[in-house]
Amino acid sequence: MATLILVRHARSAANGAGTLAGRTPGVGLDETGRGQAAGLPERLSGLGVRRVVVSPLQRCQETAAGVAAAHGLEPVEEPGLAEVDYGDWTGRRIADLTEEPLWKVVQQHPSAAVFPGGEGLAQMQARAVAALREHDRAVEREFGERAVWVACSHGDVIKSVLADALGTHLDAFQRIVVEPCSVSVVRFTETRPFVLKVNDTGTDLSGLVPPEHPASDAVVGGSTGTAE
Repeated sequence: MATLILVRHARSAANGAGTLAGRTPGVGLDETGRGQAAGLPERLSGLGVRRVVVSPLQRCQETAAGVAAAHGLEPVEEPGLAEVDYGDWTGRRIADLTEEPLWKVVQQHPSAAVFPGGEGLAQMQARAVAALREHDRAVEREFGERAVWVACSHGDVIKSVLADALGTHLDAFQRIVVEPCSVSVVRFTETRPFVLKVNDTGTDLSGLVPPEHPASDAVVGGSTGTAE
């Protein structure tokens, strides 16, 4: 069972401007985001990352470039990790979108939300989870069960993947917070996924190195922690 590190792209120009970038081409990182991305390789150093998979969009590619270079890897572009296709909402100000009737559906019943001219959030979750599980199987086949790999995607995409891993209905995914350049970690097993971290913006990720013989059973009574 490989270990998947989910990275949300660092802050983009659209994040700073309060607009919904969606799949608009040419949306890169702003100055804050570039600083966040610059610190990412150090945060993930020592983990022996075997593969870096990225959304096709520029802000994810810029975020993941340093991590891939630090591990001597060429990023793998994965359309399944692309941002939600927000359709007619793309490029609009968030403040204006909150007045749309669909906004309440997105917040309270997202599994039923389908963006005009775009895709539904349930559709997005299905294609993202399928893509990640396929890459995870491929990484484990090639590099073994202790392999660590990175996928860089978008906030709503990562939240939906975490909801799936937690066994939580998509209607509750808005309760999950995933900030720019945060790290969340999932380890898939034969019987269930384990969620090791959510929305981690710190620097010490050394504890993510998988044990020599990872198990698919949960520890009854909770983990005993890491030995000093």
